[in-house]
Amino acid sequence: MASISLRAVQKAYGDNAPVIRNVDLEIGKNEFCVFLGPSGCGKSTLLRMIAGLEDVSDGDVSIGGKLVNDVPAAQRGVAMVFQSYALFPHMTVYENMAFGLKLAKTPKADIDRKVREAARILQLEALLERHPKALSGGQRQRVAIGRAIVREPGVFLFDEPLSNLDATLRGQTRIEIARLHKQFADASVVYVTHDQIEAMTLADKIVLLHSGQDTERYGSIAQVGAPLELYHRPASRFVAGFIGSPRMNFLPATVTSVDAQGVSITLDGSGESLRLPLQGRTLAAGSPVTFGVRPEHLELITSGENAARSGDSLTLARKVTLVEALGEHSYVHLDQPGGTVLIAKAPGDAHFSPGDTAQFRAHAAQCHLFAQDGFAVAPLDAQSQEFAAQRA
Repeated sequence: MASISLRAVQKAYGDNAPVIRNVDLEIGKNEFCVFLGPSGCGKSTLLRMIAGLEDVSDGDVSIGGKLVNDVPAAQRGVAMVFQSYALFPHMTVYENMAFGLKLAKTPKADIDRKVREAARILQLEALLERHPKALSGGQRQRVAIGRAIVREPGVFLFDEPLSNLDATLRGQTRIEIARLHKQFADASVVYVTHDQIEAMTLADKIVLLHSGQDTERYGSIAQVGAPLELYHRPASRFVAGFIGSPRMNFLPATVTSVDAQGVSITLDGSGESLRLPLQGRTLAAGSPVTFGVRPEHLELITSGENAARSGDSLTLARKVTLVEALGEHSYVHLDQPGGTVLIAKAPGDAHFSPGDTAQFRAHAAQCHLFAQDGFAVAPLDAQSQEFAAQRA
């Protein structure tokens, strides 16, 4: 098992702007760390620098406490599983899994023991004599994982391993990878994906990288934390918009007052107001801000229910423009002043038609506020203050 440390790591190609900027990161022993972000944000490049497949332009990469900037990939004690299975078509499953061990001149008895044990864990025992062309996509990916397992590395690196699979196989293989991590508790895992479902269900720690569209922050870390930390306490509007599906609703608002109990805002265009239990030291009355609330945190007010607002909630009455009925629940699209759309999650048995008026309640404790620079305004409670200090 091995920890991974990145210190002020940068990567640039020629005289172009860096694609990875000043990355400082600690990945602990036994940790399942996911590099998450939109396509083109540099997450695979960062993974390849850990693997030794890309040179580091600046900074230090250490594995197990040892500086590895100049150590060849084959000597870093890591095993990598690629997006493409990269299996030898003329070799059987057994031969593919044994290939790296043969190159390392491992004794035959040890090769056989390791291959058969990996095959048992991955449920490939009945497929050892087949060739890759006779396997499904999921089975091929398991062979690729098995080829990594037999090397018994301290670090597993996965580069979007499920992106070539259909939705059903993706779900099944994701469960298998999670199960494998529990079985190989001595190994650290770094996993690259743009799929937040994979990240949220697999990760102990998520490293979210900025989008390539943000030229000033491109290739830098937007936030590091446990999955639910990024979901409940996003550090910025970018994080809030990337984590969650459908994405968080963002509505323009204006600060009306700030005091020790929180920040009061008014939604632009509609005039609805709400006090949020947030630290408003950097805000002043009249400051433009962005109000955020997730679709699943908008509570449907049913017919006959008291819609009167309390001091810590906001009632939004809007015209329905579209309903996405998904069975157990529906996503209701609501007309919002200014031409934007507000999306709310409603129970599947709630029936709406375009043109109806629907009412939803937003509780202040589940709402977010973002300053003009895009960073989140921190909550008042002590735990959140500590988190905000760490983020800064």
